[in-house]
Amino acid sequence: MIRMQLKGIISFNWKLGFALILIFGVIRFLIVTYSIQTGDNKYLSFIFLLMILMPFILLNKEGRKSIGIQKIRHLKWIFYAFLLAAVSCGFMHLVGDSLFGSDISNWFRYIGESYPIDLTAIDSEDKLVYFVIFALIGMTFSPFGEELMYRGVIHGSLVPKFGERNAAIIDSAAFGITHLAHFGLVYYEGSWQFLTIPALLWVIFIFFTGLLFNFCKTKTGSIWGAVIAHMAFNITMTYFIFYHIF
Repeated sequence: MIRMQLKGIISFNWKLGFALILIFGVIRFLIVTYSIQTGDNKYLSFIFLLMILMPFILLNKEGRKSIGIQKIRHLKWIFYAFLLAAVSCGFMHLVGDSLFGSDISNWFRYIGESYPIDLTAIDSEDKLVYFVIFALIGMTFSPFGEELMYRGVIHGSLVPKFGERNAAIIDSAAFGITHLAHFGLVYYEGSWQFLTIPALLWVIFIFFTGLLFNFCKTKTGSIWGAVIAHMAFNITMTYFIFYHIF
């Protein structure tokens, strides 16, 4: 299944999966926190691009097919995947808004404030343009990169050792924890803060979102089902940020 790399040192097993979780988790954490603090986002797309390339670097055609890089088998589940992800994002918005309102502890508000533009300064005529731009960004880099990595390579490497269910739990847990870089550990008013309760809720929500993406992958019979669900989640989040939070 694996192309022979580094004279056979690399094997497609659980050790590779955990190594990828650690390596990409640390690199991503450093890049995201740097971009939030400095406003320089030029390196952020690099990590997602590298994630996209990993299945093609590590796996041959058979290997890529085994992790779900193939045609969608159940087309009706494209709609269901999109709908489920959008609803789950709406629920997250509702909880965050109900508990924290306009406070920085509201995860989607903090993410909106981390955008490289001042959303409060955009007039109504320009809002749609910026919404489309950020929605397109949110529908490309992270859905493809994260799904090919977490629901693809990492999940596939864990299945032989832990089984489908436990592999989904592990990749979703890693997915949730790595998102602490986006919210939980926050940069606010010139200093870093850790928001314990909001961070815990955020990680739990992202963990279950990861399980949802795994579910969509299974139901569609393809990794693209998870990608579509991820796209739906991100575009819904962008909508709430632009039209209900700011």
